[in-house]
Amino acid sequence: MCRKETQMNSKVMFSSKTDVWATPQGFFDELDREFHFELDVCAAPENAKCRRFYTKEQDGLVQPWTGRVWCNPPYGREIGKWVKKAFETAAGGGFAVMLLPARTDTRWFHDYIYGKAEVRFIRGRLKFGDSKNSAPFPSMVVIFGERKRT
Repeated sequence: MCRKETQMNSKVMFSSKTDVWATPQGFFDELDREFHFELDVCAAPENAKCRRFYTKEQDGLVQPWTGRVWCNPPYGREIGKWVKKAFETAAGGGFAVMLLPARTDTRWFHDYIYGKAEVRFIRGRLKFGDSKNSAPFPSMVVIFGERKRT
C-alpha cells in the first residue's frame, strides 16, 4: 500500500466515517485462550476470528448465537442492538464476549451491561487492525453468561 493510501485509510479509520474496527489478533488470542470461542457473529472472511462466522450479508443479529460467541460489532448507531442480542443470548443460557467502546454513559450500557455482565476495562487504547495508531476511544471487554464450557 502506498503512503497516500495509508494516510487515507487512517483518516477514515479514526473518524466517524467507519464503524468497523478489526479486532487486534494478539488481543483476541489472549481472550480465546481463556474462553475458547466457536463462533464470530460479526466478521468478514478476511478478519474472522473463528472457523464459524457470520458476515455482514448474513446479518449476525438475525442468526442464532450458539456455542461460545465472540462479537466485535460495528461501533455505530446499531451497537445497542448487538449488545441486546448478547444479553438475550446469555439470558437464554448462552455465552458471549464482546469487545466494545467503553461508553458508560449510553442507554445500552445501563440497560444490558451494568450490573448484568462482567466488564473488563482495557488499560490504554487498542490498535485496531493493522493500524500503527491507537484508537481515539477507550475499550472494554464484556462477558455475558456462564464461563463454563458448553
